[in-house]
Amino acid sequence: MNYKNTADFALSLDAKDELRKYRDKFHIPLQKNGEEHIYMCGNSLGLQPKRTKEFLNQELEDWATFGVEGHFYAKNPWMPYHELLSESYAKIVGAKPTEVVAMNTLTVNLHLMMVSFYQPTEKKHKIIIEGDAFPSDIYAVESQIKHHGLSPETSLIKLRPRDGESAIRTEDIQTIIEREGDEISLIMLGGVNYYTGQVFDFENITKLGHAKGINVGFDLAHAAGNIKLELHKWGVDFAVWCSYKYLNSGPGSVAAAFVHEKHHATNLNRFAGWWGHNKEDRFKMPDSFNPIQSAEGWQLSNPPILSLAAIRASLSIFDEVGMDKLVAKSKELTNFLLFLLDSIETDRIEIITPEERGCQLSIRVKNGNKILFDSITEKGVVADWREPDVIRVAPIPLYNSFQDVFNFYNILKEEL
Repeated sequence: MNYKNTADFALSLDAKDELRKYRDKFHIPLQKNGEEHIYMCGNSLGLQPKRTKEFLNQELEDWATFGVEGHFYAKNPWMPYHELLSESYAKIVGAKPTEVVAMNTLTVNLHLMMVSFYQPTEKKHKIIIEGDAFPSDIYAVESQIKHHGLSPETSLIKLRPRDGESAIRTEDIQTIIEREGDEISLIMLGGVNYYTGQVFDFENITKLGHAKGINVGFDLAHAAGNIKLELHKWGVDFAVWCSYKYLNSGPGSVAAAFVHEKHHATNLNRFAGWWGHNKEDRFKMPDSFNPIQSAEGWQLSNPPILSLAAIRASLSIFDEVGMDKLVAKSKELTNFLLFLLDSIETDRIEIITPEERGCQLSIRVKNGNKILFDSITEKGVVADWREPDVIRVAPIPLYNSFQDVFNFYNILKEEL
């Protein structure tokens, strides 16, 4: 598309946007002057769908009406409530419904997955992760390594970009896998890097890992609801994600996990809990654990219904729209933003997000000067500063407009 650097052009794109009606289905935070914020922070916390209150109220009413019997007699009985999310999540991450489950929080799920998929031996004990992965992922893998009596100094491989580059090249990942694959037990990458916005080559990395007998998993915190995923097709062993970013389910909401069906009937080691036990005789309180033959077999406890209700509210919108349309608009929004930023004549900022990306663009600020971020915040922009020197912005296709993108560009340009 031939973009133009004008407000009228942005408005013309909005007029043609078939998803524009969905903006009105979300609460847009207001500034002190009553105007809407330019909210570019859905990669940190998604906005609240207006229908969320209705979904929550239903469960509150049923709790008041039925008490404990709501597990069986609520409008949406709580016993199997988490199953109501499976079809929607499966479509979002490209899985079978039996391969996904809503449970816990992301890092808890990551630990549970590594209990099963990181089984180091004397020879095969290393984990590959991005050097600039989100700290929680690094803490998790390091603690798992230490739990097995090993040292991150010898058992953790941190991927780095080449000198002068911001993104990690797939060919460099391939080189490491081919060179050290006989010693690598697990590849655990962020599907979309939280800092740079780089989307990794899921399919190729998974194939390379499996060719060397390596388990492959992904943290989808910045991928689920953002990019097109085909976890089952690609053969990914496991994945974990949160639901409060692109999936708009509220702060700290319940996370989810994917376990490929090829692992469901295996004797993989796992941490067991009552809710992961076979549903047919769970309430007979058997002494021996018999896991559900699906991703649900990794559950520990019954999940919080109110949080799941908020997730259902948001997922119902994803069901209406579909990932194909969301991704198509996302590309247009981000490409328009990139066009506008490239038109600014300045050496104070640099885009470090590669072409392989989702919604997010990461803007590196020269000398790590946070004053620029503070200035645009004062002008009504809600974005995200990440140390040491990056402003992350993510136009979200469900509720951001092309006018939002243009207004953000105008404010940034004025403050440079």
